Amino acid sequence: MAESFYEAFAPEEIARIAAAGTRVHLPQGWSPIWEQTPADKAYLILDGTVSVRHNGEEIAQLGAGEIVGEAAIVNRSLRTASIVALTPLELIHFTDDAVRRLCDEMPSFRSALEAVAVERFGRN
Repeated sequence: MAESFYEAFAPEEIARIAAAGTRVHLPQGWSPIWEQTPADKAYLILDGTVSVRHNGEEIAQLGAGEIVGEAAIVNRSLRTASIVALTPLELIHFTDDAVRRLCDEMPSFRSALEAVAVERFGRN
C-alpha cells in the first residue's frame, strides 16, 4: 500500500474516526492483542511500532497510521496474530462495536479496511 491506513481519509473523516475511539498509551513490551482470542477491540497506531506475530514468529512490523486487530472483527473470527509493542505506543482504541458502526456509517472506512485485508491477507 502506497499510503498508510490513516492517510486514506480526509481531515473531517479522521476527526470522526478518532472520536469513535479512546486515545491510550501502552508501554514497550505490552501485548494488547493475543492470537486465538475473541475479537473485541482494534487499534489505530498514532505513534510507535508493533510486531505482528503468528505462532510466536514475527510476520510484520507496523507503525504510525496503521490499524491492527480489525480483521477478526470484520471477519467475526478469532485473532490470527498477536501484537507486541516494540516501542512505547500512542493508539486509538476501538471496541468491536465502534469498528462495526464506522463500517456501517462511513463507506470510506469500510473500503479502507477491505484494502488492508487484501494487502495483508490476499482476500476480502
